Amino acid sequence: MAGPLEHLKIIELGHVIAAPLSTALLSDFGADVIKIESPNRTDMMRELGPKAEDGVGVWWKTLGRNKKILSLNWKSDEGRAVLRRLVEESDVLVENFRPGVLERAGIGPDVLHEWNPDLMILRVSGYGQDGPMRDVPAFGRAAEAMSGLAHLTGFTDGPPMHPGFPAADSTTGLMGALGIMIALFAKEKGIARGQVVDLAVFEALLRLMDYPVPALTGAKHSPRRNGLRQPMDFAPGGMFRTSDGVWLTVSAGSAETAQRLLRAVGGDDLANDPRFATLAEMSQHMTVVFDAINDFVTQHTLAEVKAEFAKHDAVASQVLSVEEITTNEQIRHRGDIVAVPGEQTQVIGPIPHLSATPGELRWLGREPGADSRSILRDLGFDDAHITALHEAGLVGLNVKDDMP
Repeated sequence: MAGPLEHLKIIELGHVIAAPLSTALLSDFGADVIKIESPNRTDMMRELGPKAEDGVGVWWKTLGRNKKILSLNWKSDEGRAVLRRLVEESDVLVENFRPGVLERAGIGPDVLHEWNPDLMILRVSGYGQDGPMRDVPAFGRAAEAMSGLAHLTGFTDGPPMHPGFPAADSTTGLMGALGIMIALFAKEKGIARGQVVDLAVFEALLRLMDYPVPALTGAKHSPRRNGLRQPMDFAPGGMFRTSDGVWLTVSAGSAETAQRLLRAVGGDDLANDPRFATLAEMSQHMTVVFDAINDFVTQHTLAEVKAEFAKHDAVASQVLSVEEITTNEQIRHRGDIVAVPGEQTQVIGPIPHLSATPGELRWLGREPGADSRSILRDLGFDDAHITALHEAGLVGLNVKDDMP
């Protein structure tokens, strides 16, 4: 079955995580993504982190999934001519260089839109294309600090902490994919032709965290990191360890579910305590609630906690390790971990699940220059010209460049 984005053509000038993840997400649903790497400098994600048995970095395998690889020096005159042909035939260009890099190379948005007025350009940068911090270098952790995420993560009397995955880069990839689709929808509706999606890495987290700013400006409440409890502490919950050493997260999001939780850990006496009649009243006594949950969970095994919580329809979720994620029955049933024939490495499959046009993992990250020859042929270059570009160091080729 053809993917819903089958005819969407994307050029990726991105590197590392933020921009490449946005194109990977769209490639899962059929987008034709051509990732361009320099012949002399490939994406660092090929080398970063652990390697699979075939010597290829596992992070690259998933970030490079479903993408065709063109090895091209696009900063040279001849390379820029190749890039122009690609741009003229494409719908989207994605980049995450520092602001000004494209302009200095002579291919800023004004030039790209001369080549193709309908081109959508996603520009990902640390702090955006304008403003006083425009030229300040940044990585994901800097963005996590600026967004407030690190400030709200950790224990009250301890230092701010980063999460256990590249949250800023990953959420930027997700927001970048959304921005591309919104811009394409605007074009389809005749609202705008080609436009620039300007996305700073800290902004995706800022938007998804959402509540701290209205909490401060609207309610004069400043959230603070709160260890195993929620920063706002407006509903019962937290992280607890059972007597047999299993970590659970417990939560309740409404007065009704909170009452069921209290009944599970303390019986009717606790659930009917007038201090806990509403979430607003409960929030004034959250330490009492937290201690009651902690006492119950720490004194019972995982099986006992699950049984009691199930009896009251309360929520307690086991914290899964990576090993447990890969064997979890629900995750497996949903098809959320997938592989391609001949590959030992498994990755997270296309998400979300679409009933009529589901996504598909077609291949994992390919070798440098793997598709250079076939891409250039499609652009009208004959083999002699391709060989000349290769010998001039402007195009990189690979023995597997004619893979289907």
